Parts: sequence; C-alpha cells; structure tokens
Amino acid sequence: MRFWGRKTGILSLCVGFAAFWSLALAPAASASDGLWRITEQRWSDAHEKSWEDFIAGLGAADCWTLDQCLKSPANPYRHTDPRTRFYADCADMPYVLRAYFAWKNGLPFAWQSAMRAHDGPGTDIRYSLEGNDIVARDSVPRTARGVAAVPILHNIVNFVSTAMFRRDATIDHPVMFTDTYAPRLDRASIRPGTIAYDVNGHASLVWRVESGGRILIFSSHPDHSLSRTFLGREFLRTGPQLGSIFQKFRPIEVVGAIRAANGALVGGRIAPIMNADLEDFSLEQYTGNPPVNPYAWGMAQWVWNGESMDFYTYLRARMSIGELEYHPVAELRGMMQSVCFDLRARKHAVEISTARGIQNMSPPARLPNNIYGTHGVWELYSTPSRDARLKTAFKEMYDHIVDFIKLDMVDAPRLHYEGTDLAGDLLTAYREQNELCRIDYRNSAGRTVTLTIDDIVHRLYDLSFDPYQCIERRWGASGDELASCNEGADKTRWYEAQRYLRNQIDRTYDVDMGYSIDELERGPWGPRTGRGVVEGPEVDVRAYLEGLVRRQSVAVPDIANPVATP
Repeated sequence: MRFWGRKTGILSLCVGFAAFWSLALAPAASASDGLWRITEQRWSDAHEKSWEDFIAGLGAADCWTLDQCLKSPANPYRHTDPRTRFYADCADMPYVLRAYFAWKNGLPFAWQSAMRAHDGPGTDIRYSLEGNDIVARDSVPRTARGVAAVPILHNIVNFVSTAMFRRDATIDHPVMFTDTYAPRLDRASIRPGTIAYDVNGHASLVWRVESGGRILIFSSHPDHSLSRTFLGREFLRTGPQLGSIFQKFRPIEVVGAIRAANGALVGGRIAPIMNADLEDFSLEQYTGNPPVNPYAWGMAQWVWNGESMDFYTYLRARMSIGELEYHPVAELRGMMQSVCFDLRARKHAVEISTARGIQNMSPPARLPNNIYGTHGVWELYSTPSRDARLKTAFKEMYDHIVDFIKLDMVDAPRLHYEGTDLAGDLLTAYREQNELCRIDYRNSAGRTVTLTIDDIVHRLYDLSFDPYQCIERRWGASGDELASCNEGADKTRWYEAQRYLRNQIDRTYDVDMGYSIDELERGPWGPRTGRGVVEGPEVDVRAYLEGLVRRQSVAVPDIANPVATP
C-alpha cells in the first residue's frame, strides 16, 4: 500500500531537494525569540482578513523568491524573524505562508501529515485517479513557553506535497478533516490566500482578483523561484475526489485548553469548523449551475444570467464586478504583461540552473520516467511544466484575440470597444507592449542577448526544458545566436529528439516517458505516446492581426478611383 507521510522518493512534482530550510537562529535577545506561543483560540474573520492582506502584499511585491518576499517591505512581520532563509516549492508554499502567518499572530495550526491513495496499493499519491485519504494529522504543540517555530516550518516542508490537496472535496470528518475546503465561486469567497490546485501537480495562491474577473496567482518552484500569472485553462477542472481547482484553508480552533499566566493556551485539541458551518462552503465548481450531482461533474452546465458558458467564462463572469465585459485592447495588454512576468520568472529559473553548471554535465542515457514529475537534478532545474504553462498562456492569448475579433464582427454586447478598427488597435497595443518587455540572457560567450515577446513567439517550441543543454538552447536560439553554444553532437541530438515533446502543451503525468534518444527518434508521436506531438498549436497573435489588417486594407475600395469603385 502506498502510504507516505514524510517526503521520500518521487513524491511530488514540486518537492524533493528543494524542500529544505537553512537555519541560523539568532540569539533569544533579538527582536523575536523564535517561539510559537498560541494565544488565540480560533481563526476569526479578522484573522482571515489579515491573512488575505498579507498574501495580497506578497503577491504584489517585486520579489522573485519566497525568501526575498518575506524579507521585503511587503512582509510586516519581517523585523521579528530570527535569521533564517525561507525555501519552499509549490506544494509547500501555501502551507508555509499560512503557518508563518499563524506563528506571527499566535494562532493554532494543524496539517495533514500522511496520505494514502484511495485507488489502492501501488498508486502514486501525486496522481491517484480517485484521490487520497487522510490517515494522520499533526498540529503545533500548545505549551506555556511556546515551541521553536522554524523547526516546525521545516517539518511542514518535509511532510507537505501536492498529494495533500488531492482529496475529496465532499469530506466533512471531525477528526481526519481536510486542511482546506471548496469555496463558493464569487468575489466574496475567492480572495487572496485561496489555493488554486492544478491536478497535474502544481499549487498556487490567489493574490488578486481584478475588477474584470481575472484571477492573479503566484507560486513557488523547486528551484525556489517565484512566478506570477493569471489562472487559466491549464488548471484543469475535474471531479470532487481530486480537489481541483479552488481550495481555502479551513478555520480551526483550540478546544479544552487552559490559559497560562502569560496568555498562552496549553493543551486541548484542534477542532475544525465543519463544512456545514462555513458560510462560503460550496461544491459549485463540481456541480455546475444549475447544480448536478458533484460526481457527475462531467455533465455540469454553466449558466449565468440566462446564458450558457464554458466553466472558465462562467468563472470570469462570477468574478467580475457587474456584468462581464471584455475590453479587448486592455485585455491584450494585461495578457502580454502576464506573459512577460512568466518569461522573467523563467529567466530566473534558467539562470539558477546555468549558475550551477548543469549545462556542463553529461545527460543521463534516458529521460526520467516522467519529465513533469520526478526528482533530483531534473526536478530542480528542468522546466517542462513551467514551459507547458507558458505555451498555454500564449495559446490562450491567441484564442482570446480570435474570439474578440469574432465578437466584434457580430457587435456582441459583451465586447466593450468603441473604435472602428479593432484589429488595427490590437496590433498597435501588441507592438507597444512588446517593446516594453525585454528578456536578457548571457550566452555561453558571456555576451548579452535581448529577446522580446515577439521573439519568444517565433521560437516558443524551440525553448529547451532540458537543463543539460546550453543556455542558447534553453532560449531556442538558432543561426548566429546559436554559434556560441559549445555543446557536442550528443546533446545536439538530444535537443532534436526532444522537439516533439516541446511541441506538446498538455502535461501527461500518467504516461511513461523514460525513453532513450533512439526511442525518441523512432516515434511514434501523439498526445499519449510520451514522445510528444508533431506540431504545436498556433500562438502568433501578431501574424494573425497583421493578416487581418492587410486583408481589410485590400477590401476597402478607393472611392477616388472609379475603377476600384463597384
């Protein structure tokens, strides 16, 4: 039976060697003694609001690792920290930040410490088809003196994985309760600090919901870097047994404790606020609207104000202030800004890898059993999942622009555009935003290479996720730009063999991918082969808009020329 508490082996896409803390505690005479004393009996509404503000501040900060964020002015508690460095991967980050906030506010904290696949023995709990069962829980001890906080945070990092999020949203057990619950889909509930769980092995935190309904998220990665983007279709909607997509931390309270002379709560037990007592508990993301049985989630429909929608449009409508309106030029600018953030985060990840010299190592004879979820060097320094999400963001941007043009053609009321040349205005906005985004990398010869979003579009399926390849390959270089890459024939062959994997934007975590270079080259190729696909989807927004503008200019007759006038 697959039963894990402490992280061992290949436990999670975003756990492993990244999951550690570097401890260097300051003496007790410093601004904080580093002790966690629980003085508050329960998480109140005021605490939850402060938690939201805390996460919103970190999300908006100009920081690119968890450690930077917690040491930045965005963290109001930074001056009370003992000297330590904070590390967490994607699964740990929500728990670590929640625990950190609880520590600083004297709040109780508890967590699922061991999970078992509901599928049965031999199942990888990261990707169990029927979710996981909770078989053990732990909590911060309640003592008068308090307990050292940083080792507890370290302990949480060792135990938490994405498997903790993969459990049935309908569970309402008073003892083996879930750390999180499924919230209602509206602005009052989907707030900063809400977890967005991608069943393909990733977890993020919501840090802002824009007035137009876009949900901004940030997440950590195995190399300790942070990325910020908006929630899109890469977050797959599934049944309640897997816990996707939205989860909120469940409020808890201490029952039966005694208050010591210093105000600390001693003893007692941790009790959850049950689903029925949570104002915003809802299975809406599984049942649809109007609701169906949550386990018949595939049959769910999404109707808002009498209009049928897909789930992601429905979510956007529910999150919007007032009626859902698309402001196409502003939407394009926002999507390009988000993509630029993604590219900057990717730059940071690639720099971490090259700074450690991974590109100078010899690659193994085979790929990992699954390139998206593994361990060791590949988990820490490869970027297949990050790159797949980046490609999905480019595809979503392309699809949205095509939809905006179609909506404009039928004068759809949801499209808020008062101009006369949408394609031309979008193209102008694209060019302007493209000029504002610059991604620099230092090539193998030490020279700086500058790329724009447009450059990335044209090489999107050439960006290598393989950490053993030179930095020029990591950024999809060709021609003269590639000349400074000094890798040999073997790595070049690997790069070419991985082309079909780079074309695939859908992450297949349940497919064997441990191929040799010969096996990759032979094929066959297809979404479920583990070798990739022959061609990636269209993503070139600029080419699409330029084509429209060109056709429109040809179609408009010159009334001063009688030959051209019908």
